[in-house]
Amino acid sequence: MATAVAGELSAELRGFKEVQRLAYACAEAVAAQLRPGVTEREAARMQREWLSERGVRDWFHRPFAWFGDRTAFVDFKVPLQFFPTNRRLEAGMPFILDMAPVYRGYTADIGYSGCLGLDPLHDRLLTDLAAHRELILREVRERRTLREIYEDVDRLMVRQGYANRHRAYPFGVIAHKIDRVKERRWSPTLFGFGTQALKGLASDALHGHRDGWSPLWSPYEFSDHPPTPGLWAVEPHLGFRGTGAKFEEILVVTDSRDPEQSAFWLDDDLPHVRRWNEGAV
Repeated sequence: MATAVAGELSAELRGFKEVQRLAYACAEAVAAQLRPGVTEREAARMQREWLSERGVRDWFHRPFAWFGDRTAFVDFKVPLQFFPTNRRLEAGMPFILDMAPVYRGYTADIGYSGCLGLDPLHDRLLTDLAAHRELILREVRERRTLREIYEDVDRLMVRQGYANRHRAYPFGVIAHKIDRVKERRWSPTLFGFGTQALKGLASDALHGHRDGWSPLWSPYEFSDHPPTPGLWAVEPHLGFRGTGAKFEEILVVTDSRDPEQSAFWLDDDLPHVRRWNEGAV
């Protein structure tokens, strides 16, 4: 895995950073257009169209949008419930926009949490996510196992008074590996996921099973190994009753012996990080 050299990112990492920034720019642009009455399906389409107009032709997964108590995955039992619905946004309602575009062969997977108006509870969740970003980076640098870090995130959520909502994702994942995919003008999707990206994840799973690691960061035994070098899309997701909030961004893991180079967030100029740095926490 290419690392930062002399304080600068490699060309490869700059490619991932560019698509991640593009995805967050889309999230901010779409969030600014949300109004009462907009449905999840409409918000997902707005993300899709915004990115398509800027050259995105492939996806790790197509955009999602969750409104109200669906931000906390209330009563989610089957994977189909993750897909956008006709739920309409209302004043004071939280929302999450989630998208995973592939641009020029580089992949990003991001999550953006917002609220249509002021909500002190939602603000509190966003503030408390900062501690999870710090914990995850620190413990990855310590080379604790993915499973141990997952459990420590769980314990921090309990201390904060929240429920772990990423456990509702398939396999309960808090993160998954991402990689480059072969650039094409158009690529088909399967159940909302890009077939090329799925092939890459399946290949990682096959190789990982053989070598004793997994591309899925979960609470289960197959994640009971130290962080594997590569790029991880990490998404701690807090829930309190009917309100949920998360961030999702790329964590770079390398085999460097330098602690700061062994793991680092790809970009510290993202909406949630700016919020914390500007003193809103």
